[in-house]
Amino acid sequence: MAKPMFLRKLKNQMFFGMAKAIAGAPKGQYMAFVGKASCARLCDRIVELGHTSILVVTDKALRDLGLADEAVAGLNRDGVKLTWYDKVDPDPSYEHVKEGAQLLRDSGATAVLAVGGGSSIDCAKVIAITKHNDEDPSKWAGFGKAPEEVAPLFVIPTTSGTGSEATMGAVITNKAIQKKEIISGGGLLPTCVALDACLMVGLPKPVTAATGIDALTHGIEAYISTWERGNRSDMGRTAVQGVFRWLRLAVEEPGNMEAREGMALAAYHAGVAINQVNVGNVHAIAHQLGANFGIPHGHANALVLPHVLTLYGMTAVDRLAELAVATGVSDSGHPETRARAFVDAVEKLIADVGIATTDPRVKRHAFDTIAEAALDEGDGYFCPRLLEKAEVLGVLDAISESE
Repeated sequence: MAKPMFLRKLKNQMFFGMAKAIAGAPKGQYMAFVGKASCARLCDRIVELGHTSILVVTDKALRDLGLADEAVAGLNRDGVKLTWYDKVDPDPSYEHVKEGAQLLRDSGATAVLAVGGGSSIDCAKVIAITKHNDEDPSKWAGFGKAPEEVAPLFVIPTTSGTGSEATMGAVITNKAIQKKEIISGGGLLPTCVALDACLMVGLPKPVTAATGIDALTHGIEAYISTWERGNRSDMGRTAVQGVFRWLRLAVEEPGNMEAREGMALAAYHAGVAINQVNVGNVHAIAHQLGANFGIPHGHANALVLPHVLTLYGMTAVDRLAELAVATGVSDSGHPETRARAFVDAVEKLIADVGIATTDPRVKRHAFDTIAEAALDEGDGYFCPRLLEKAEVLGVLDAISESE
């Protein structure tokens, strides 16, 4: 049963106060290499910092394709001991974290290097916490609860979407309660990142499309957030512009390096934006679709995004109208007209990259549970407004194919 609105608003205000306090805490140093040879530069940086033993966190597919080994060739050249954890699955669980943590302890590695998409990066972040903390990782779930002392974390993303390479958060699935849990803290911001588009040219079109819409969702949710902080508006707007400019081309021409680099930067800018103000109700619902039905995160965002933007109505009209102008969708007419044109353009972009508006995996038996969980999560974000349970149920009904 949904909580009364006054209690939900109180919770939202409490989270806002906590977020402001955590935002003022000092963060670690951060460095990003961009473009050709950025992987080699990151490897050189690892050696410069004195690390001689590294745990590499990735997935089996990247290892089998040779991409992961290619990315860390510089470390092999310099004689750095590499221990591999290549068992990460989409939507990693605490079981993955514990397996990787055991390897980190046994190997004596002094740092963690993630090579892969958001799943590998998020898993690596939480593994890095275990270097100096032996609690059950599930105890760190929650905003700002992650210990600050972690193993140095280096990241080479191979997809353009999650933005995890630029955030101090991770999402881990708690299988015991079928829930995706957010772990965040200043220590999870990577030490150094390499954005190398060469590693992304082999991505299948559906993955390029879904991760690209994930980046778009990050940019939009950051831009329309009610928390005006730092340069989140500039970063969010830049990310949205980048996705509108490059995603179709990256899907249509997988080998187009300019489009791949454009999307890598868009995802990075979106990550910087959500690192400042977090995400919103789109993610709150999408996380439940992933936890309950196994729908990949970017795909889940694509299903939900247009519906939530429409629900916001007048509470987000000015910001959405600004994005319409920024993306060249519309610069004339009333703000409401421009905002509607932008939402329509988002729907068209999602369709153009081949993502359907419904999914047969979305089953009605779980609607009530999903709606309750989505409201609980969404109340901790800084959205234009809180959603009602009936509205979330309406979104689920719209994206489901089941009777």
